Formats: sequence, C-alpha cells, structure tokens
Amino acid sequence: MLMRTDPFRELDRLAQQLTGGVTPGTWSRPNPMPMDAYRSGDEYVVVFDLPGVPSDAIDLDVERNVLTVKAERRPLPVGDGVEMQMSERPLGVFSRQLFLGDGLDAERIAASYDNGVLTVRIPVAAQAKPRKIKIDASGNESHQLDA
Repeated sequence: MLMRTDPFRELDRLAQQLTGGVTPGTWSRPNPMPMDAYRSGDEYVVVFDLPGVPSDAIDLDVERNVLTVKAERRPLPVGDGVEMQMSERPLGVFSRQLFLGDGLDAERIAASYDNGVLTVRIPVAAQAKPRKIKIDASGNESHQLDA
C-alpha cells in the first residue's frame, strides 16, 4: 500500500492554483509534482507528470521504504534581446515522497520515462500476496475438553 507523505504540500499546491502564483521550486523547498497511483494485478503503478524535464534531470531513490522522486526543470535558453511576454510553466525543483508499505517489494521497483511521463512500477511482495491455506482433514488430531 502507498501512503501520501505531506498534507501541507497539497495545501501549497491548492494555494498556488487559487492565486495563480507559480514560484520556482528550490532544493530546500521543492514544488510538488502531479501524480496518479493505482493497483494493477500484483503491482502498484505510480505515474508522475514531468513535461519538459530531461530524463537525466530525474532522481529516483528508495531508502527505508520511502520512495523519493526529484526532478528539475530549467528555463529554456531564449537568447539575448528576448523579452519574455508570459511565463506560466513552473520551473525549478520538483519532489514527491511516498511511504511504501511492508507488503511491497522495494528491491524490484522499475521505472520508465516517455513523453514527459515517469511511470514507476512497485511489485507486491510475495509474502503479501493472497494464498490458500491447506486444511488437514485426516482426523489424526484429537481434541479433548477438560471437565
């Protein structure tokens, strides 16, 4: 099971949407990145939107069952003598952390990046998968009640 980490990041994101303010994220105060998460069979899939971020500017780490995704979008080089008319695309550092439950296999996480979308696949650990328990009905065990 995946768990969100920081409810205050959601409040920051909502405040930015309401005020229209887009502030560059810094390494000490990164912006949150939008994501979706769902379970598909025996794995969880987490999808992050990172348009305009090159794959070499993305870090994906797992430490003590915490998955951390960090990315940096730098401004486009526009050249000298160019006057910016509008700048709405968020720049700077983006980060997201997810706590991975004990039932997930953090050793076999796989990630792919295509068209600005980072997809992370987290398998369910073998010991956490549902399994049938065999019932011995041979009648060899006797149960006595103490009177």
